[in-house]
Amino acid sequence: MSAALDSLLDLLDLEQIERDIFRGTSRSAVVPRVFGGQVAAQALVAAGRTVPADRAAHSLHAYFLRAGDPGAPIVYSVDRIRDGRSFTTRRVVAVQHGQPVFHLSASFQTYEDGLEHQADMPASPDPETLPTAAEMLPRYADRFSDPGMVDRLIEARAAVDLRYVDAPPFGTVGEAREPRSQVWFRTNGKLADDPLLHVCMATYVSDMTLLDSVLLAHGRGGWAVGDVVGASLDHAMWFHRPFRADEWLLYDQESPSASGGRGLGQARIYTADGRLAITVIQEGVVRVPRGPVAG
Repeated sequence: MSAALDSLLDLLDLEQIERDIFRGTSRSAVVPRVFGGQVAAQALVAAGRTVPADRAAHSLHAYFLRAGDPGAPIVYSVDRIRDGRSFTTRRVVAVQHGQPVFHLSASFQTYEDGLEHQADMPASPDPETLPTAAEMLPRYADRFSDPGMVDRLIEARAAVDLRYVDAPPFGTVGEAREPRSQVWFRTNGKLADDPLLHVCMATYVSDMTLLDSVLLAHGRGGWAVGDVVGASLDHAMWFHRPFRADEWLLYDQESPSASGGRGLGQARIYTADGRLAITVIQEGVVRVPRGPVAG
């Protein structure tokens, strides 16, 4: 296991300070606020720790309310909304400095057989043939006005092996492309056989690239380039089938719409053998800066 993955696992191992109240810390991010995937994953950890082990997470719906302060702890308060015969529902509010910064509702279900069908997995190259972040990012160093940006991006993704199928948005600035993006990802090391951990890890990664397709449609490079500003607004995930986050997963993303200063991303996550594991939808603020563009 890599040191970065070990650090991320520590981040997700929340401190329980009271019944249904947990506390987490943050790690440095590319932008000076708490990474949205982190707070979503930590909130799901908090919810899952109040649910019987035989009930797996099957969906979450969340809102990002305020920018999180990476220098302060985050307190997660869990509300036990319902414990039914098959489904369990939890609500989690994340608080910093006395104000809610994030809200999540999650549902868990006991296993049962049922009807089966799924969308086919799209074509994609073998992830082992694609460059790693450490190999790919230095190629685009001249796109960033901040000389330390490449190192910060590599550090932010050190716990996860994330590989772009095509050039990322900052690789084709000024060139409008089809609003679709694919990345393969897996953790940089094996994880314990805990289904909740794998779901939380996928939740963490799901916020890294989902709005890329919005940027591609307009030839924008993204937050690190400085030709857009924005943040996640809401996030929803449905967990259809079991998967492991330490094995290759294909994140197939697209944007059907951008308007009103907002962009919508939707995606499907497949296992390497073609099983549809997760569906993801997110809307975010995507604004063009009014002042001079960085770079």
